[in-house]
Amino acid sequence: MSFLIASPEALAATATYLTGIGSAISAANAVAAAPTTEILAAGTDEVSTAISALFGAHAQAYQALSAHVAAFHDQFVHTLTAGAGSYMAAEAAAASPLQALQLELLNAINAPTLALLGRPLIGDGTDAAPGSGGAGGAGGILIGNGGTGGASDLAGTGRGGVGGAGGAGGLFGIGGAGGGCGSAVAIGGDGGAGEAPAACSAAAAPAGPATPSGVAAARAAPVGCWVVAAARAAPACPAWRIAKAQQQRKYRG
Repeated sequence: MSFLIASPEALAATATYLTGIGSAISAANAVAAAPTTEILAAGTDEVSTAISALFGAHAQAYQALSAHVAAFHDQFVHTLTAGAGSYMAAEAAAASPLQALQLELLNAINAPTLALLGRPLIGDGTDAAPGSGGAGGAGGILIGNGGTGGASDLAGTGRGGVGGAGGAGGLFGIGGAGGGCGSAVAIGGDGGAGEAPAACSAAAAPAGPATPSGVAAARAAPVGCWVVAAARAAPACPAWRIAKAQQQRKYRG
């Protein structure tokens, strides 16, 4: 007894590909119809006329045959597409009762262990909701993989929030993957250095009486500083006196 294994997706993809091939061949035949069926004679003699008529007859026969092939191709593609649809409908109709029966059977098997241990005997654990940061559900005690932990949506200082833990796997199963971390919040940098105090700064004192010439001010200076009296500026020398001194120096020399 032979068995047939059909993939509806592969059949549908093949039908689409064959439709493209048929369209390309039909377009090429349409372009070649006029130049091949209406060949002009090379001359006015009977031989040239007979040759052009012979080639035109062959071209017309080819166009008629290509029309039959195109019709067969379209029918084949239509049948293939209909077959793919029938297979998909049959699988969908058969899947619902089987899934319902499988679910009822698993619930009956897992009910005692769920009541006693809080874990199913067979089956994979449930995945935590995305962004919840919760832990994934534990897998079946005998067979089953742990559920995936939920990713954290909380922001952590310096690093993201911790994702949920993966669920425990069964005897023949693997643990669930941990949830992803949340977004990280950058830690603020150190504050800048404060401004250095001005050297020897002191509040301005009210102006006192004028200090006699040549005498230093007796007022106490701030710590680390000295007070020096400014020297009196000499009066400007007249220009005629400078010229006379230069003339006397010249005579002496």
